[in-house]
Amino acid sequence: MTELILIRHGETDWNRELRFQGQVDVPLNAIGHEQARRLGLRLAGEAAQLLVSSDLMRTRQTALPISQQSLTTPTLGTEFNAAWREQNFGVIDGMRVDDIKAQHPQAWAKWIEFNADYAFSGGESTQQFHARILGAVRELAARHPRQTLVVVTHGGALDMIYRTARALPLSGPRQSEIPNAGLNRVRVRGDAIEIVTWADTQHLSDMPAQPVYDQSRLADPPALQA
Repeated sequence: MTELILIRHGETDWNRELRFQGQVDVPLNAIGHEQARRLGLRLAGEAAQLLVSSDLMRTRQTALPISQQSLTTPTLGTEFNAAWREQNFGVIDGMRVDDIKAQHPQAWAKWIEFNADYAFSGGESTQQFHARILGAVRELAARHPRQTLVVVTHGGALDMIYRTARALPLSGPRQSEIPNAGLNRVRVRGDAIEIVTWADTQHLSDMPAQPVYDQSRLADPPALQA
């Protein structure tokens, strides 16, 4: 069994600009940096053996205070791995929802059907994305049995893990809450994933309200993409 402490990166300006961030290398904003600082303090007492991060800037910046505050494990190793990146949305990476609707109306209409086999031109389908993320989970668990690892990744990646743990279909809108800089603990045993806690934001309780990403409402008011 391997325990993973899974973290979505801190907030970026694009979270509040109604953009699909995808694999565009966007930095944290001021709120995101404060969220990351608080994460570092919250995790300072964790006896983790390894810190793993997506190689994108917003996850690396979120991971930095965690590595700096790792007082119980001064030699905590850090790895950056592109396998933990957000889903690749191809031609619409970096675009606002309203602009996608205007410039790629047919592609948008297909996207909001939430078919797991559909991909924007040049991007990944949900099926392909799920295979990449679950491969990264299993690789880590196989390499680090009986250890606790901290993983800083993206909202879409956490959605893939949540769906797997809850035996939910890959098609259909997201059904889990995935706040920026929230803590999510899972246990991995072989191919099985067990959720211990999810969307823990006690360390962020007095901070500004976060953008809410509700895929079920994408056909109505614009929502925010992880």
